[in-house]
Amino acid sequence: MGNCIICGADTEGHICQSHEEDVVFEFRGDSPDQLVENRFYRGVVDGYADFGVFVDLSPNVTGLLHRSELDGRLESLEWEAGDAVFVQVKNVRDNGNVDLTSSIRQADREFRGTLIQEGTEELLPEEDESDDETEEVEEGNGRKRDGEATSEEPTPAPETDGSGAETAAEEEAETEAAETESEPAETESEPAETQSEPAETQTQPVETTTGGASDAAEADTEETPAAAEPEEPTRRDIGELSDRVGEEVRIEGEVVSARQTGGPTVFELRDETGVVDCAAFVEAGVRAYPEIEVGDIVRLDGEVEVRREELQVETEALVELEGEERETVERRLAEAMTERARPDDPTLVADDDAVAAADEGLLDAAEAIRRAVFESRPIVVRHAATADGYVAGVALERAILPMVREEHAESDAEYHYVNRRPLEESVYEMNDATNDVTSMLQDRDRHDEKLPLVVLAGTASTAESEDGLEMLGIYGAERVVVDAAPADTEIADVSDVLVNPDADGLSTGALASSLATTVSPDVREEIAHLPAVSYWEDTPDAYLDAAREAGFDEEAVTELREAIALEAYYQSYDEKRELIGDLLFGESPEAVAAGAPGDVAESETLAGHIATQFREKMDTEVETAEANIERSESEGVEVAVLDTEEYTHKYDFPPSSLLLDELHRRGDADVTIGIAMDELWVRADTDVDLREVAREAAANAANAGVSAAGLREGRIEFLSGARDEVEIAVVGAVVEQFD
Repeated sequence: MGNCIICGADTEGHICQSHEEDVVFEFRGDSPDQLVENRFYRGVVDGYADFGVFVDLSPNVTGLLHRSELDGRLESLEWEAGDAVFVQVKNVRDNGNVDLTSSIRQADREFRGTLIQEGTEELLPEEDESDDETEEVEEGNGRKRDGEATSEEPTPAPETDGSGAETAAEEEAETEAAETESEPAETESEPAETQSEPAETQTQPVETTTGGASDAAEADTEETPAAAEPEEPTRRDIGELSDRVGEEVRIEGEVVSARQTGGPTVFELRDETGVVDCAAFVEAGVRAYPEIEVGDIVRLDGEVEVRREELQVETEALVELEGEERETVERRLAEAMTERARPDDPTLVADDDAVAAADEGLLDAAEAIRRAVFESRPIVVRHAATADGYVAGVALERAILPMVREEHAESDAEYHYVNRRPLEESVYEMNDATNDVTSMLQDRDRHDEKLPLVVLAGTASTAESEDGLEMLGIYGAERVVVDAAPADTEIADVSDVLVNPDADGLSTGALASSLATTVSPDVREEIAHLPAVSYWEDTPDAYLDAAREAGFDEEAVTELREAIALEAYYQSYDEKRELIGDLLFGESPEAVAAGAPGDVAESETLAGHIATQFREKMDTEVETAEANIERSESEGVEVAVLDTEEYTHKYDFPPSSLLLDELHRRGDADVTIGIAMDELWVRADTDVDLREVAREAAANAANAGVSAAGLREGRIEFLSGARDEVEIAVVGAVVEQFD
């Protein structure tokens, strides 16, 4: 039993339960399980990511302060790597991840007390200082310190005869030393005779006269050989370091990142076989080897260790290579990279002639993605916030994540190197490009990250995306565009890789899924059902068969499609990685059996539960819309027009684009048009050239600002003041294309 340091009440430890949030703890444990939820801890900023800040609570335990836990925007934080911060532990997950929340108190003085948590034991600061003083005393009495080779026995004091004089033995030793010092003077005249001897005599060893200190010196020479030059460590491949724990090794490769923690500087080093973290320490929070920068080719010597169940090399020497040495390593890296990165052949999810015809594009895109992983470049996956877009983005994400985990030692690498960002539209606009460029430049300046590879799936393939793609190129970000719909010719010039089969009836989700299996064939079984999810109708039999083999019948596929479509609408800019994973892959127990409250059956899956909401919301909206559709006939073409401004719920599901899709599928009109205040959507039974429709409408509705804003959504924009005039002009232009 003890007493609370604040109220004095009897308690276990030094703080009572009611005052536990009034103190701040300094954590010195080595496992997340030792943390206590709702406690406040002092930490050190480790680094930033798009979704939050990583904070080191101890050298072995790191937590994530998610951006949703911040009062302001993440970009407004002025914390730098190595800064001390105060956070509260919100949750410790089963996998060891630590969720943090922010603290308005950011100084020791703002708390009512300070305690030290040594593992699970609580200590007062003075108790810890007392322990430190005891250790120092013990070390001063001959105890070995870390890094020192001190004797285990204390050095004896000189013996005296009691009057302060030295003993006879010491006097005799001094006399012998004096005689030894005088000997060189007697031999100084010897070299003259020696020089007159024949040359071959000079090669013979010179015999030294016996006696006194000379014998002792000779004996010492025989017992203590001259210090040999230290052996250089053997160069090892990073891929074999797991078998070299405890060994001194030499690594040659490229520095792919350098981050400063509250303790050591951590360099991430890549060679032709893998990547490893190398810790270099000079002083807590001080940059080691400041002359070494990201991109340098270096040689590193150090000892292989395991820290937090991950390989790490404790750096002893680090130098930048130049000249021929640098060229040799660069050539070795380049040759190995080409061999590792490019697959031999495409691996398709299912037999599809259209996808197979794009084999070179698939191989080029797969090589670009694999190379980015091996080069430790971040990968940003952009996709439309639709069911098809999510399937495409998630398929690629599932292929990339295992490679990143295997390639990088740190457990949070997937959050640093893979970022999936949905787009509300299928156009990659300047607003989106500006956001991506800002993020990548901040990551480069703050964390020394390389510029990313940006993969755009189901978006950015029309001329409206040209400016955004060009902006990425100006800053040197590599661009891969993957789209099943025909791409405009301008896009080939502003993308590094374009995967765009010339085929009708192919979904981007199906195309991206085969790209994913080409990147990583091992994921085929895991994502085999995804292509079928991406089709709203006319799903190819090959993809339905692949889904059935994976355990998903048509009803299950439909539920997944509807559930993804609903969740894609909410928080459209958020990747929702965990929720989408639960929906598509059933990764949490809750996803297997939702057990939702109310009238939802306990056996219903998460996807089934959300799909039910999709159908309820969609049916209600369709029923209302159908009652307010205006129908007409023009030149034998049935036209249905819905005023979405007046007869839909603007800020609720479904969005107008998805509603118009459903209305046209269920209805019998040849053309279905939805018109809002300043935009409209076109759905037709024939292939409509939307740009031609916009040009024709602009000619008939002068000064109305008519333009094709989104070809993939069939969306046209105009000025709201010319709404009625534009409606008539668009209907006339669409009907003309039925001839």
